[in-house]
Amino acid sequence: MTLRRRLALISAAAVAVAVVIASVIVWFVVRGDLRGQVDRSLEDLAGGASLAPAPHSARAPGFAVPIRPRAGADTTPRGAPNRRPLPFLALPRQPPGAPGALSQVVTGSGEVLRPPSESAGLPVTPAARQVATGHRAAFFSDAEVDGTHLRILTQRIGPNTAVQVARSLSDVDGTMRRLALLLAIVAAAGAALAAVLGRVVARTTLAPVARLTETAEHVAQTRDLGSRIDVPDRGDELSRLAVSFNSMLAELDRAVSARRRLVADTSHELRTPLTSLRTNLEVLAREDGLGEIDRSALLQDVVTQLEELGGLVSDLVELARDDDADARSFEAVALDDLVAGAVERAERSAREVCFETDLASCVVWGDPDRLARAIANLLDNAAKWSPLGASVEVELSAEGQLTVRDHGPGIHPADLPHVFDRFYRAAGSRGRPGSGLGLAIVQEVARSHGGCVDATAAPGGGTILELRIPRQELSPNSSVPLS
Repeated sequence: MTLRRRLALISAAAVAVAVVIASVIVWFVVRGDLRGQVDRSLEDLAGGASLAPAPHSARAPGFAVPIRPRAGADTTPRGAPNRRPLPFLALPRQPPGAPGALSQVVTGSGEVLRPPSESAGLPVTPAARQVATGHRAAFFSDAEVDGTHLRILTQRIGPNTAVQVARSLSDVDGTMRRLALLLAIVAAAGAALAAVLGRVVARTTLAPVARLTETAEHVAQTRDLGSRIDVPDRGDELSRLAVSFNSMLAELDRAVSARRRLVADTSHELRTPLTSLRTNLEVLAREDGLGEIDRSALLQDVVTQLEELGGLVSDLVELARDDDADARSFEAVALDDLVAGAVERAERSAREVCFETDLASCVVWGDPDRLARAIANLLDNAAKWSPLGASVEVELSAEGQLTVRDHGPGIHPADLPHVFDRFYRAAGSRGRPGSGLGLAIVQEVARSHGGCVDATAAPGGGTILELRIPRQELSPNSSVPLS
């Protein structure tokens, strides 16, 4: 099942459940309100009811209902001596159009008295007798009498006497059945509408995902890393996903382009020394026609070419290492100690140049080997371009900025934007030894450590190279940087 279909089904199910819950709540609220109206009318009827010995004794407005005893009660003829007078149940007058009510009187002994016009009596339970004796409060109950659903209120109206009044719930039940049918239709229609709208919402919501999928499939089939997704400026999760995907494609495109360029440049750079080596070795392989002096010079050229080739391979390995840099190998590094060690090694290899240092204490978080290689490349570059007897000024700030200044011919303004490109060599440097990878390695090391490197023309001639590595605050008694 597709994600779009699952989302549509989930949306439809959520709406359907909400409609059903709302319908159930509405049904119970309406039922409670209608039954509450019946209960209030019964309370008004029972609250105004009273027993009177004769019709003319009822003082409250309303009418008197003669109460007859149930079968087996006293039936002494009228006018006979010691005849007990029949009580009258006085009920308040109901407004015009009010539904009819059933009523009867219950005594604590279970005797039931009801109006002569009512043949069917209300059920008398032990709870009703307890209300008559005062051992229980008034209560409502439901009962079926002759097939009619009644709502009954039992309430005490005198000593050892309770009145029961009831009204039919047929209208309420009919209304609730019609309402249940209507709500069921509404719920079904709502679920169907939710299913339709869910598909529309799913299609609209997942449109960026569909474009993302199409772009990913296009890239997988064509290897075209230049493809991008149009990102609407909505700021939601899908927009962020599209932005991240575009960033990933851009990074992959950059990495693949860099590797292709590296392979192309490497093959070009290796072709020249390999061709020269092959030529020299073929000349050395001749048995005659080459003097001892020429043979020694040729052998020296071969050794020099092999050294240059080894340096080129070493630089390529270093660049590949920086491309795959792993921050987990980082540690706390005293940058001033690294610079001091690199200066000592540079002084031994370039004795014709004087190095002047001003190093402040600085601790950074990084790979000491790669940092040392970057610093050595900066110093070697400055020494290579410095005239005999000139000085190279090396300064390190406490914030992690290393500045190396030489007093050589400087860099032509047209070459400044390209001095950190791989295999780039200015016109004036093509006769000098080197692979054109030294400063490119410095830039890769700086990037992998979150820093940067810049080249500018120095006042009065020469070049200033600045390597900035972010300084880290370490936790007390620990070599772990504070976050």
